[in-house]
Amino acid sequence: MEGRVGGSVHTGAMTRTRSQYSCSECGWTTAKWVGRCGECQAWGSVSEVAEPSRRLAPVAPSTAARPIAQVPAESSRARPTGVGELDRVLGGGVVPGSVVLLAGEPGVGKSTLALDVAARAARHGSAVLYLTGEESASQVRLRAERIGAVQDTLLLAAESDLGRVLGHLEDVRPGLAVIDSVQTLSTDQVEGTPGGVSQVRAVAAGLIAHAKANNVPVILIGHVTKDGSIAGPRVLEHLVDVVCQFEGDRHSRLRLLRAVKNRYGSTDEVGCFDLTDHGIVELPDPSGLFLEGTGEPIPGTCVGISLEGRRPMPAQVQALVAPSALASPRRTNAGLDSARIAMALAVLQARAGVNVAHHDVYVSTVGGARAYEPAMDLPIALAVAAAAAGTCVAADTVAFGEVGLTGQVRATAGIDRRLAEAARLGFTRAIIPERGSEDVRVPPSMRVVRVDTLLAAIGAGHDSSAHPARRRPGHNPDTARLRVIAEP
Repeated sequence: MEGRVGGSVHTGAMTRTRSQYSCSECGWTTAKWVGRCGECQAWGSVSEVAEPSRRLAPVAPSTAARPIAQVPAESSRARPTGVGELDRVLGGGVVPGSVVLLAGEPGVGKSTLALDVAARAARHGSAVLYLTGEESASQVRLRAERIGAVQDTLLLAAESDLGRVLGHLEDVRPGLAVIDSVQTLSTDQVEGTPGGVSQVRAVAAGLIAHAKANNVPVILIGHVTKDGSIAGPRVLEHLVDVVCQFEGDRHSRLRLLRAVKNRYGSTDEVGCFDLTDHGIVELPDPSGLFLEGTGEPIPGTCVGISLEGRRPMPAQVQALVAPSALASPRRTNAGLDSARIAMALAVLQARAGVNVAHHDVYVSTVGGARAYEPAMDLPIALAVAAAAAGTCVAADTVAFGEVGLTGQVRATAGIDRRLAEAARLGFTRAIIPERGSEDVRVPPSMRVVRVDTLLAAIGAGHDSSAHPARRRPGHNPDTARLRVIAEP
């Protein structure tokens, strides 16, 4: 029996097919073609995929389902890598059979960190396989010598074909495998150039299937695009178990490792590393990079405690207010949120009488620290106010809190952790929001000053013992803790 479907003749023995359109970035499907994906909003990523309309017949399962309490979990326990900051982010270490995607900008230190992790794992006796598709084996050897990562059980190969990579994994059967990078591998089973959407998806699927089948942890190094997102299809992030972003300013030694996705732990932890000439060194205590001591109070400085995930991080804010010869005074910022600085200046003028309309204002953090959370509003405002008045915030004082447009100091999260970190760093006084701090555990060595307005915070932060040479000429702190700068 014959029938005509869609203008073509099909016999009864043939299977009818229906067209379906799928996004190559995120896997979103639709019944008709559209130019823009309705899920990830990517343009030109929707293409036709033919699927058979027949239903699949049930197949006998490979293993019988059993109660969850009887499923063994010991083989999936996290194993430490030897790098404490990486273990902190991963949730205790790498899980056998897991796939970790490590992404970051060029030159941030992804390959150096992965090579150091591989060398530390190799020191414990297990075979570690490092496969590079970007560099030759001799180039990786030179880097290993520089950072002290040459180990007998660390095996190195330069391959860019997925089949050969899987062959290496089958021959060595390592305890840990590092692939540098997933965008450089390709397979002849799929059309497209290396790094393309179809190739990255096929390569990632092959590596993940091998990792799960052989219980081998794999670290994939990935590239990022110019806007900071991971290169390749978005489905890559869904396939892997852990997605880590390695961040850092090119002109700063500090590197931060964040978990964007983690099936085995929290995504609130942050790892700190120091990029040196001899490789990457973990920083369990990075406060030395963010605090600058001069031995005497300096106008325009205030220390705040920012939260990176669940980790409290000190950030010293420095402000400089200088007369401007320009019609539109400069507003320069480094390491802080420009929008929050603009709001802080407006609130200072409207609610505290600090007029910097005809002055250049420069605000920066020390050591390349980045602090964008709302709790840094109060140290920004105190630093600018002190710089404008020529006074100093007490050297033993830290401050944190969100400043509202009404001049109120709002509650912030993690006050207990911030105070504990400030006490550990040697600070003895803290200016904190009055709201939300009623049941806070205050360290014995710490004295807290609870404020509800920005004006009260400025008064509490004023240091009457500032060095006279540091004060603005003509300034009298006894008559005005905060002098309004006269307009020219």
